[in-house]
Amino acid sequence: MSDQVNRFLGDSPGRTLVKLAIVSLVVGFVMKFFGWRPLDFFYGVRRFLLDLWHSGFAALGEFGDYVLIGATIVIPIFIILRLFNYRS
Repeated sequence: MSDQVNRFLGDSPGRTLVKLAIVSLVVGFVMKFFGWRPLDFFYGVRRFLLDLWHSGFAALGEFGDYVLIGATIVIPIFIILRLFNYRS
């Protein structure tokens, strides 16, 4: 079991935790330096998708709408199923 955990994490859980803590510290320092907040990124992505939706996908008509609406359900389920079925 621990061999599978190590393979999934890429290293031992302790070392992975230390690496994540160091990277989190560096990213937090950079974000604080520039005055960025985590929600700024989410709002930026939301604004980008809304702008893309209103300008770019209007040309595709209903076909594009159906594909995007379906993808919002299908892609997260696909990722969750892949994570649950991770065997190698």
